[in-house]
Amino acid sequence: MPDSPALAAPGRWRTVDILTCAVLAVAFGVVFWAWNFVWVGLEPALAFLPPLKGILYGVWLIPAVLAPLIVRRVGAGVFTEAIAASISLLLGSVWGIFVVYQGLLQGLGGELPFAAGRYRRFGTATAAAGGALAGFAATLYDVIAYYPTADLWAYKVPYIAFAMLSGAIIAGLGSKALVKAMLPTGVLDRFPAGRERARI
Repeated sequence: MPDSPALAAPGRWRTVDILTCAVLAVAFGVVFWAWNFVWVGLEPALAFLPPLKGILYGVWLIPAVLAPLIVRRVGAGVFTEAIAASISLLLGSVWGIFVVYQGLLQGLGGELPFAAGRYRRFGTATAAAGGALAGFAATLYDVIAYYPTADLWAYKVPYIAFAMLSGAIIAGLGSKALVKAMLPTGVLDRFPAGRERARI
């Protein structure tokens, strides 16, 4: 589908927008916490090609794209991703407070394509770009903070590339699919996405 503009420019945050982002954040905070164990558990299985673990990143990036697609307010991705990361921290994270920093970076990365379109474009291309940039922001932090001595071409570049691919597919296209799946239920009727059924 073409990357069509939204029906209207984003306005002020409404109570329903804040509540929706908060609910998404809590739900995905639990998912993040569980996914931490998946990451740690699968890391040894991917030891034959260490950068490949970047392909697991997409799940952590979903709120950075899903929230802007639904709420369509400036900062929705940053807010939702950061709160979700904070929830996972409270539940227990092996990375401690650093997950909150990453949540902020992931949200910022995911938000960039929406901001570039002045929050008027919410098509597939924008969603995929949001997921990819969220992955880029997250793994750029990783290679600086956790893998500073790793080889640039043998580890850092492919690790970031795998995460960007994962972000584009899982967070970007996956979020777009989630929105499409929710449309018939009517839960999005109070949002611009719900009034664009024919476009999505």
